[in-house]
Amino acid sequence: MPDTDLPSRLRSALLAADFTYDAVAEVLGPRAHAALGRNETTPGLRRTAGGSPLETLVRLFLLQTPVPLAAAESALPGLVDRLAVEGLVEQSVSEVAARLDVRPYATDDPARPLWVVSDLTPGLDGGPARVGAQHVLGISPASTSLAQLTLRDRVGSALDLGTGCGVQALHLAGHTDRVVATDVNPRALQMTGFNAALNGVADRVDVRDGSFFEPVRGEQFDLIVTNPPFVISPATGERLVYRDSGLPGDRVVEDIVRAAPGHLAPGGWCQVLANWVITQGRPWEERLLPWVAADCDAFVVQREVLDPAAYVELWLKDSGHHGGPDYAARYDTWLSWFDEQRIEAIGFGWINLRRSGAEEPARELLEWPYDVEQPIAPAIGAWADAADALADGVGPESRLVVRADVQQESLSAPGAEDPTTLVLRQQRGLRRARTADTLTAGLVGACDGELSVGQILDALAQLLERDAAETRTTYLPLVRELVAEGFLEPA
Repeated sequence: MPDTDLPSRLRSALLAADFTYDAVAEVLGPRAHAALGRNETTPGLRRTAGGSPLETLVRLFLLQTPVPLAAAESALPGLVDRLAVEGLVEQSVSEVAARLDVRPYATDDPARPLWVVSDLTPGLDGGPARVGAQHVLGISPASTSLAQLTLRDRVGSALDLGTGCGVQALHLAGHTDRVVATDVNPRALQMTGFNAALNGVADRVDVRDGSFFEPVRGEQFDLIVTNPPFVISPATGERLVYRDSGLPGDRVVEDIVRAAPGHLAPGGWCQVLANWVITQGRPWEERLLPWVAADCDAFVVQREVLDPAAYVELWLKDSGHHGGPDYAARYDTWLSWFDEQRIEAIGFGWINLRRSGAEEPARELLEWPYDVEQPIAPAIGAWADAADALADGVGPESRLVVRADVQQESLSAPGAEDPTTLVLRQQRGLRRARTADTLTAGLVGACDGELSVGQILDALAQLLERDAAETRTTYLPLVRELVAEGFLEPA
């Protein structure tokens, strides 16, 4: 896709037709919108037969069905021939069909609608799901998860490592002065450049060809985000670029985690959506921790664990091999390799690194398969704030406040006068919860910034007839835990 005025003209046509996420969701309705999410188009076709420009674009690009030439020219005035030349559509005497997906994309800023061009969605209505090696994946659950994970503070520079169709680069351009987007897939780079121009941010997105950190050798960034090709496989040589690195096991993730700190400016972050190997007889945390550089904080969250069979089935279906003549052989080869490597499970989650330069960097590797608030990025930032507070020192003289979303739950048997269990539960972010005894609950309830922690503990010790010195010794470490987990914050 050469650099022309086509992106800006296409953007104007999409805006004129109101081809935005909210408008598409409204015209499809909940049932057809949900069906499209399952790769079924029939409900959507029933909802978009009116012939309006919006309905025409939905049918053309999202439902991937041919539309009458006259309807296409009405929705894309003066553009159909150009789009055909550039490979976005194909045109016959009477019809126009999409060759690429053009999809509206919602962000937190309603004044900034986005559109993403990618390859067509495979497997619609049960059709063939096989894709080529250079397939450029569009908006996916993984790209959405990374977008929700990414910190959105205003920064000077950011790197989108393995950009694909450029979804993360578009997000980053909204709060970053300069974005570098890299990939080894030439088609992906073409689409990223087109998408940057389509969304009016081409002046901030520098698209570069190359593997991993090679295109940015010697450069540092305030923020690095990546959804690398992390599928854990035997690396037999056959690969889909968007998901397979060509390296065995989780080597690609390890290499990124080890190399990223060298490309982070002081205080910079690297955020990775990843899979990792869980080997027999070794905790996953023990395996990942040595990857982290000595001058980096690390907050790693394992969100899901899959057994090897389920993992292989997932990715063979993704590549369109399920039900094919070589499915069983591929399945057996993959499982055999897992057995040889003593891999008992695959972990999935988030790796967040911050180049803090601290002498004692903060480290937390957390198993957390529970429901969280999305976007989760503010909770990642809050974790770093808590780490900074602990580094500054939390002790008897500290004045703390309970986070506004923390609630106390009292649990007891029916008819009991007093609760048998007290639970402190966060309503936002990770939504952590922990049981508390009477003194802990009283401490948290009294933290309003007026009294110091020591004063509160002394008062509670006197009220509960406990030794004051022993109470401080016992509960000051607990106070630091409550700060680290986000229940209490510096006043």
